[in-house]
Amino acid sequence: MMRTVVIAVAGLAFLTALISAQAPRRAPDPRSMGGGDCRDNPYNCADAPNPLPAPNTVWLEEMTWMDVRDALRAGNTTAIIPTGGMEPNGPWLVTGKHNYVLRTNCDAIARKLGNALCAPIIEFVPEGRIDPPSGHMRSPGTISLRQETFEALLTDVAHSLKMHGFTNIIMIGDSGGNQAGQKAVADKLTAQFAGSAFVATVPGYYTAPPGTPNVLRTLGVTKDGMPDDGLHDGPGITLNMLLTDPNSVRWEARVKAKKATINGVDISNLNRSREWARAIVDARAARTVALIKQAIAEKKSS
Repeated sequence: MMRTVVIAVAGLAFLTALISAQAPRRAPDPRSMGGGDCRDNPYNCADAPNPLPAPNTVWLEEMTWMDVRDALRAGNTTAIIPTGGMEPNGPWLVTGKHNYVLRTNCDAIARKLGNALCAPIIEFVPEGRIDPPSGHMRSPGTISLRQETFEALLTDVAHSLKMHGFTNIIMIGDSGGNQAGQKAVADKLTAQFAGSAFVATVPGYYTAPPGTPNVLRTLGVTKDGMPDDGLHDGPGITLNMLLTDPNSVRWEARVKAKKATINGVDISNLNRSREWARAIVDARAARTVALIKQAIAEKKSS
């Protein structure tokens, strides 16, 4: 009896699949967006009103497709592509250092610009030859991309943003090794897009232009004669990370172990450290916003 039932069910499934295969497919509906068909649900239609208020975020990954559509319509046509990395940073900082920094910094930059959104952080970048390992790849936890892979990834991300209506696509790299690839992609795509979109990289985000005030020195936190711990670390980067997540610099464990210093700067007072960190982020965001506006203005006048 059981065998008969199994055969009958299998036969019915086969017949259903056969009928479905022979049924004509619906032609695509040009109104469809949002991952579904406009004919199946009005929320799948390109012109469907957003049923929810706009979220308080500048991150594309935290927005629905309707949120992004409405932001573009409202004039938020600048997209920032932040590139970080996975690399060793001494005994105190996690390997995702650059990605933690960018989580706070891209947010601050986009909000100061007022018409910008942040693409997801590109967390993997060239960090050295993979096999045999070189550079940072000699340390466990590092993830490296080949240069051509990195540039291909940037190209596809930037091109995707352009196709959705972003007209200014800006790359900021939190690591020195990211800068050359970003420039190569930006130059290539700006030429390829021929005026329909502008792609640029802002090296001044990473390396402060000459004459830029040192925030920690201005605040009296650092001064001449302070020790150098000789690590791939420093007070500025530590504080920037701490503002995103104190655990990313192992703050609590370091305080307990009496290791909460870097190059002579004591970070054990969390509230005071956060104040310093906010000053660093604000200054870096203001500097980067000015450089982005300058790059866009120069392109428009060229």
